[in-house]
Amino acid sequence: MLTLSLVKCIEIIGEAASRVSESCQKENSGIPWDDIIGMRNRLIHAYFDINLNILWSTIKNDLPPLVAG
Repeated sequence: MLTLSLVKCIEIIGEAASRVSESCQKENSGIPWDDIIGMRNRLIHAYFDINLNILWSTIKNDLPPLVAG
């Protein structure tokens, strides 16, 4: 259940990122927009090929700086 919840949270973040305007993305060029959106797409379309180590690393290492920023 934890895995499903974490995947869903990252999907939602990626979906939200894909809806940020191009001008806003350019104003915030330090955010890896393409990576965030790409991870969402990967999670949505690669149902049985999700690397949980990458997911956990993203949550542990990449998400905190985005939240703090």
